[in-house]
Amino acid sequence: MKKKMSAMISFALICTLVFALAGCSSKSSSGSKNAGKEIVFWNPFTGPDGKNMQKIIDDYNKTNPEYKVKNVSLKEQDMYTKIPTVVNSGKNIPDVTIVHAERIKQFVANDMLTPLDDSLTNYPDIKAENYVKAGWDIGDLDGKRYSVPLDVHSFVMYYNKKLVDKYAPNALDDNVVTFDEIKQAGDLAKKDDIKAMGLTWMRPIFLSIYNQMGGDITSDGEAPTLDTKEAADTLKFLKSLVNDKYTNKDGQDPGQLFKSGKAIFYPEGIWMQNGLNEVKSLEWGLTNFPQLSEDKIVNWSSSHQFVMFNSKERNESKSEGVIKFLDYIRQNSLPWAEAGQNPAALATLEDEKFQNLPQSFLVKDQKQQETLKIFDYQYNGFVADEIDKFAGDAAFGKVKIEDALKKSQKAVEDKISQSQKKK
Repeated sequence: MKKKMSAMISFALICTLVFALAGCSSKSSSGSKNAGKEIVFWNPFTGPDGKNMQKIIDDYNKTNPEYKVKNVSLKEQDMYTKIPTVVNSGKNIPDVTIVHAERIKQFVANDMLTPLDDSLTNYPDIKAENYVKAGWDIGDLDGKRYSVPLDVHSFVMYYNKKLVDKYAPNALDDNVVTFDEIKQAGDLAKKDDIKAMGLTWMRPIFLSIYNQMGGDITSDGEAPTLDTKEAADTLKFLKSLVNDKYTNKDGQDPGQLFKSGKAIFYPEGIWMQNGLNEVKSLEWGLTNFPQLSEDKIVNWSSSHQFVMFNSKERNESKSEGVIKFLDYIRQNSLPWAEAGQNPAALATLEDEKFQNLPQSFLVKDQKQQETLKIFDYQYNGFVADEIDKFAGDAAFGKVKIEDALKKSQKAVEDKISQSQKKK
């Protein structure tokens, strides 16, 4: 009996040693074909939408591609801080990265991005006709393609269905609510201590109205245009909404006002739906951002874009593996739509589930797609920083509008000058 036990123990030890040295289990041998082959994917999806992106990645990896995708989600500012450091070092550069559309021109100007044209050769369906135009066009610079869009996400307006029925019953007949209609509803609602609308993220609110008034953040693609009559008129208009008590007060949470049934309209991003869905008693709808008139409809938008930063570590085979992943997403973007986004791939439009999502109205037809305004100025980041500083303070009367615009114009010009000296 002892000899038999000894033999069994010896056999087990030998088997363990063989497994350790040679990886002889059936599980190990089945996965060895593509062992070590992975695509490192950086993205800023650290919120709830990150779970939806992880699902897409998991589903893709289950198809057993030559290169599986490793998901690395970073806080947005941390990611943008790390990118120049790793690209300049030439080491540990991600194989594919999601960046915001507004940053692409700056990355190209700094010679940081790899053109995708050669890698796209074997994927003819990744082309303009198969994507929302606002998302696709942003990646075409100087005759080269530097990005492929994931989505076009927009800043529009939520509304309380019950309050609209009570105070603005005809405002949504054409799916365009004007500021005049908002004011009329607000006048009726004041007696019930209900605000017409909330002032939320001031940057897209400012930019949407500024563009409606005929303004833009650059006139020639080079110099910024913040200190203009149109910009001043935009801020004066926003200040009048505050002064006439159509909006929340400074310090009041506009989101909470809307959730508690104390605001009729709520300008916000399409990505905010999950938070509203948590309020079971709230019946809400989604429509275009409010307009000064129905002649020109502007919905501030941005886009998450796939890019490849310059890297000597990424060979041609891996580059093609990246494009294969992007082509999969082109055909399988519904989970991203379910996160409250509008995928840029038009293939998603064919899905009935997507057709029934609130934000889908923005991309269902060409005319509506043309309302999506992406501010793709090379120095957008500098402008955005300044707008974040002055827009809210100007609307709530904390700064003089003319002084704020002059100061911001000079600040952007100085930052541009400094960045050009570094090249």
